[in-house]
Amino acid sequence: MSQLKIKAGKRAYEIIKDGGFNYDSISAYFGPAVGPRWLVSSGFDLALINENVLGRRRIVHLIGSSAGAWRFAAWLQPAASLCYQKLLAAYINIKFTRADTPAAVLEKLTQIINAYVEDDALPFALAHKKYRLSVITARARNLVASENTWLQKTGLAAGFLLNFFSRNNIYRFADRVVFYQGSKPPAFCFRPRFCGSFVRINEINFKHAVMASGAIPLVVAGVHDIYGAPYGVYRDGGLIDYHLTHQFAAGEDDIVLFFHHGERIIPGWLDKKLARRAPDAENLSNVLMVFPAPDFVEKLPGRKIPDRTDFLTYIDDQETRIGNWLKAVELAAPLGEEFLELAASGKIRDIVERL
Repeated sequence: MSQLKIKAGKRAYEIIKDGGFNYDSISAYFGPAVGPRWLVSSGFDLALINENVLGRRRIVHLIGSSAGAWRFAAWLQPAASLCYQKLLAAYINIKFTRADTPAAVLEKLTQIINAYVEDDALPFALAHKKYRLSVITARARNLVASENTWLQKTGLAAGFLLNFFSRNNIYRFADRVVFYQGSKPPAFCFRPRFCGSFVRINEINFKHAVMASGAIPLVVAGVHDIYGAPYGVYRDGGLIDYHLTHQFAAGEDDIVLFFHHGERIIPGWLDKKLARRAPDAENLSNVLMVFPAPDFVEKLPGRKIPDRTDFLTYIDDQETRIGNWLKAVELAAPLGEEFLELAASGKIRDIVERL
């Protein structure tokens, strides 16, 4: 029985059913803001990296917020597979204490980035011939920009209330800022409904942008005044773009690859408890979404995908958390190979379902 579920938006479904699957049709690979849930994507990512299937005939945009951006920063490095393994090791083995302040958490997460992204490798990364990175961040506004916990909580509470009535109200509390690699921003930045600004990534702001994209409100201190970007406090890109909120396909017949941890796609961080909030069908039309099947999840420690609550659950037993996460990565290792086999054999046409 397959350990994967594969679903596709309207146009992607038609393309797959009509002619199978072609890696050269992929113009973008999107990585969502999912916290430690990204660990189950590791086998998928490493298979794609090691088999070198993306970007063979065209540039592929690696677009991510938070965990997605952290993953894709490794893809650009000279020894991408080894670099990704360093990210896994540093991330899984990080330890927090009850006494850690948001500033202390920021410092520890910065150490992770320094562990797998070397300064000397940034010129290579920025000149990569196959991939273009786009890091989605949120520049906090008003009370959400405060580092005072109670003021920030008040701002987020107000944001949640207004977001309940309209997702557009989130822009009262945060501005979307996309840090992009290349001579011009990716196509989604020029679509009519895109709201935000874009800044070119360089050697100075690369790590700061990636770190800011994972700076979870209240938990991690914000990253201040990133070089080349508008002044302000930058926080987790998932605040605005939690999972998938844009049409990332550059052309009508392009495919957007999207590895997710589950079936539900949530637009923004504040939408998690709003069951009715979902992405527009137009934004999903070109999406090929791959995620673990329920049978796979049942095999994981605790029968659950690793998530941020594990840090608190195992705060006094961190070796158990680390062991559980290592086991989850071990079990997820074959997921990428399974996808590659489905694509090579053409069986993807038989199992793909409509989003």
